[in-house]
Amino acid sequence: MKPCDKNIQKTLDLTKKMIDLANQGVDEREDDACAILYGVLLDSAYKIKRLAEKEKAVHIRKGWWQPEGKSK
Repeated sequence: MKPCDKNIQKTLDLTKKMIDLANQGVDEREDDACAILYGVLLDSAYKIKRLAEKEKAVHIRKGWWQPEGKSK
């Protein structure tokens, strides 16, 4: 996998962690300020995820994206 593709995959992995943390934070919050914080985190994660998925799709269409362990 090319370094640029690895970075896109790492970004997608990070957004999953952000979404999981935001959901956990909402479930365990104790006040409205926490709800706002986790809402912003969730919103940001989905925006970043959408951008990374678009970039991954571009790399796939160009034939650049190779699964981990494979190289051209």
